[in-house]
Amino acid sequence: MFRASLEESLPLYCSRRAQGGSGVGSCCLCVAAADIPHVLSSIPLSLSLSQAMWLGLEGLSVTGPLKDMDFSVQEGGGPRILHQFKLEPPAVSFRTSGEKAGIIDIEPRTGILYINGSLDWETQQVHKLQVESLDESGERVKGPYAVTIHVEDVNDNPPEFNQTKYYGVVRQNSRPGKPFMYVHATDRDDPTTLHAQLSYSILHHFPNPYAEMLFQIDNATGAISPSRKGSSYLDPQKQDNFILVVSVKDMAGTTANAFTSSVDVSITVKESLWKAPPTIYIKENSTQVHPVNISKVQSNEPDVIYGIFEKEKLPRLPFSISENGDIYVTQPLDREEKDAYTFYVVSKDNTGELVEKPLQIHIIVEDINDNPPVCQQDLTIIEVQENEIGGSSIGTVFATDMDQEDSLNSRLHFQIQSQEPEFPTNNLFYIQQDTGTLQLTGRSLSKRESAKYFLKVLVTDPQFETICNVEVHVIDINDQIPIFNNSDYGSVTLAEDIPIGSLILEIEATDGDEPATGSSLIIYQVKEGDPNNTFIIETDSETNRGFIRINKALDFETMPVYNLVINATNPEPLVEGVKYNASSLTKLKVSVTNVDEPPAFRMPFYETEVSEDIPVNTLVMTVEAYDPEGDSVRYSLEGDVRKWLRIDSATGQVYTASPLDRETEEIYRIKVVVSELTQKSEALLTLHLRDVNDNYPQIATDYPAFFCYPVSGGERTLIQATDADEQFFYSKFTFSLADDMNARNNWEISKFNATHAYLSLKHANFEEKVYDVPIILNDNGKPPLENKVNLKVSICKCSSENSCFIEIDREHSWPTAGQAIGILLAVLIIIGAILAGVFFHMRYKEKKEKSHPKDAKDNAELNRLT
Repeated sequence: MFRASLEESLPLYCSRRAQGGSGVGSCCLCVAAADIPHVLSSIPLSLSLSQAMWLGLEGLSVTGPLKDMDFSVQEGGGPRILHQFKLEPPAVSFRTSGEKAGIIDIEPRTGILYINGSLDWETQQVHKLQVESLDESGERVKGPYAVTIHVEDVNDNPPEFNQTKYYGVVRQNSRPGKPFMYVHATDRDDPTTLHAQLSYSILHHFPNPYAEMLFQIDNATGAISPSRKGSSYLDPQKQDNFILVVSVKDMAGTTANAFTSSVDVSITVKESLWKAPPTIYIKENSTQVHPVNISKVQSNEPDVIYGIFEKEKLPRLPFSISENGDIYVTQPLDREEKDAYTFYVVSKDNTGELVEKPLQIHIIVEDINDNPPVCQQDLTIIEVQENEIGGSSIGTVFATDMDQEDSLNSRLHFQIQSQEPEFPTNNLFYIQQDTGTLQLTGRSLSKRESAKYFLKVLVTDPQFETICNVEVHVIDINDQIPIFNNSDYGSVTLAEDIPIGSLILEIEATDGDEPATGSSLIIYQVKEGDPNNTFIIETDSETNRGFIRINKALDFETMPVYNLVINATNPEPLVEGVKYNASSLTKLKVSVTNVDEPPAFRMPFYETEVSEDIPVNTLVMTVEAYDPEGDSVRYSLEGDVRKWLRIDSATGQVYTASPLDRETEEIYRIKVVVSELTQKSEALLTLHLRDVNDNYPQIATDYPAFFCYPVSGGERTLIQATDADEQFFYSKFTFSLADDMNARNNWEISKFNATHAYLSLKHANFEEKVYDVPIILNDNGKPPLENKVNLKVSICKCSSENSCFIEIDREHSWPTAGQAIGILLAVLIIIGAILAGVFFHMRYKEKKEKSHPKDAKDNAELNRLT
C-alpha cells in the first residue's frame, strides 16, 4: 500500500509541476516510473504513509548536474528530498560521505539526495558532505563535490533561568532606577534570531500594598531596581520582605506564542545606610588639632564619591569630607561670628551623577564664656530731680555680653564699687544686681550739697568683669513758672495775602529755674482765639524767645480779627503745689486787612465728553467761579480757534456754537476766563469728541493700481479701504463691484481681510490704457455708510522691476527751432538789462563824487576813524 501510494503521488506531483506549478528551484524534477522502485527501496519501510507523501510532494527540489551545492533546511520537519543529481555517462551511480548524521544520504542510481529524519539546530548547525559519481567498476567519474546543508533554527526551546530562585537586598531610600540585583535567563535557540531574544517583566508582586509596583525590571538586562514610588515608600519597619514573580519570554516578548518561563525573586528591605546624622554640636574656640572628625555618613552603594556643598553662600565653609564619608571640622569656630551652619553631603558615581538624595547636615556651635561684659555707653549720665524720694528708680546702667543670650555665660551682675563724693553719706545709691536699675537709698538729693555724683559700677559674668562709669546730675526741680514780660502785646495788622511762614511778632517770658533744663525751657502755645491753627509759635531753646509765624493763609472774608490768648509752659511737670497762673498768659490782637483777590474757579480744570454730532446750542457743561470779595464775575472763552463753543457770560454755561467734527480735532482744549472789575483767572476746559459714523469710506491712494501689459488673465492687485472715522480693531469694510455689466465682465473683487480686498482680471483681453473700475464700499458702521468710487487702474508696460512706466515721445522732447531762438533772445535781453543798470549806477556815483568832493573826503576819514 505504501509503495502504491508513493508511486501514485510522484507522477501526480511531476504532472502538476510540469503544468506550471510553483516549487523550489527553476526546473521540474520528474521521477520516471522505472526509477520509483529504486527510490522506494532506499527509503526505510518504517516511514508512515503521511511521511512518504510529504517526502514526495514537499521535499522535492530541482534536478541538475553534479556540482558544489548549498542547502538551507529548517530543523525538525521529518524526511524530505533535497535534490536530484543527473547521471552523466559513463557514470552509473552516486556515492556520498561526510557528516550524514545517520539520516542524510543519496539514492545511488537516481541521484536523489534526501533526509530520512529530522535535523536539530541545537545539535549541529551545518552538515558538510562530499558527493561523487562512479562508473560500472566503481571508479570515480566526477567529484567529490561539496554539498553543505545549513540547518535553520526554529523556536523550539523555552528560555531557562540560571537559578531556581533569586535573593536580593535593597536599602531603604535607594535611588529609583538604580539596580540592586539581576536575574538572567538563556535560550538554546539561535541567538541571532528573535527565537533567543528575551524580554523580562514582573508578573506578580507580593505583597502589593499600593496601586503601583514598588519595583521595576529592565526588560532587556533583567536589572531589578526600586520604582519612583518604591524609593519613597520602602520601609523595613512596615514590610521587610517581598516576593516578585519575574517572567521571561523569547521572541522579544512580541508574539502571543512565545515561550515563557518564570522564577521567584525574594527581596529583603534593609534600613538605609544613607541618612543624615543628628544635629552636631561643636564647642567654639576648640584648642584641638584640626581637622577634627565630627560625624560620618555611609552610602548604600559601593565605590561612591562623597562631596559637600553649601546651603548658604559663605566666605569659607570650615568643613570637609573624606573618601570614606568621614566629616571633619577644619578649624576652630567662633559662635559670636556664626552660631550655626547648614550644608549638604552628596554621594556621586564615577560619572558625577547623584547616587542618593543629598543629606542636610546641621551644626550648632556651642558657646563658651569667652567674652567679657561691655558697657553700652562709655559714660552713663542720669538726671535726678531734687525732690525725688527714697526708693525712686532714677535710671539704668546697660551692659551686654556677646556670649550666648539667656545662658549663664551672658548672665550679668551689677554692683556699685565706689561713689564720689561720699557726701553727705557714701551709700546714697543702690543698684539692682540683675537689672542694673539705680535707685535712691533713703533721702532726696540736694543740688546745694553736690551737683554731680560719680559712680563706678562693677559688672561681672561668671568669668570676666568690667567697670562702667556713671555720672548722676542733680537738677533743680520745676518750682518756678514762666512769666511774660508783657501781659498784652497790643495789636498787629496784616494783609490777608501775607505769605505762610512770615514772622509777625516776637514774644518773651522768663523762668527762674535752672537754665538749660526741662524746668526752665519755655513752650509757647495759642490757647484761645485760633480755632484753625492759623498761627504757630516757635521757641529759641537758647534764649527762650517765642516767634509767632503764619501757619495757614489768612482770609479777610472768613476771619477779619483774631483775639489770641498765648500761654507759656515747661516740658517738665511742675512740682506739687505749684500751678500756672495769669502771669504765664499774654494777649495779642491780629487784624486782617482786605486785599482785592482774583476770582477763583470751583475746580482746577474742567473736562467732559460729547458726541461729535450733537446739535448746535447744546449745553456741554457749566463752569463755576466766585470772587472772594463777593463781586459779580463774568465768563469768557479764549483759544476757541474753531469757534465751536460759546459761554454764557453770567451763568458759565458752555454751549456748542457750530457743528463739531472729531476728524478735525479729537480732543479740543480752550481756556475759560472768569473776571471781575480788575482781575481775572483762567481754567482749562478739555472737550473729548466721541466719534459717530459720518464719513464715507474711500479707496486709499497710497499706491496706484496697475497691471503689467500684456495681461494673461487672473492677475490680482491689493486695494485698501479707509475711513476718516475712528477705526477700531473690529473695523470691517465690504467691497463689491457696482451693478455695471461691463465692470462685472472684466473685473472681480475678493475679500482679503477687514480692510483690504483683491481686484482681479477676469480675462486677458485688455488694452494698454487706464480703466475706471466702479467699486461700492460699505463701512458697516452704525449707521452703515456706502460710497461708490471709481478706481483708476492702469494697464501698462512694466520695467524689469515690475513697475509701471510711460515712454517719452522723443518727437516732442526737444524744443523746435523757433522755440530755441525765442529762448536765446529772452536770455540776451535779460543780460543787457543787467549791464545797463550797472552802467547807469556807476555814472551816477561818479557825478555825485565830483559835485561833493569835500563831503566824500570827510566821509572817508570818518569811516577810517570809526
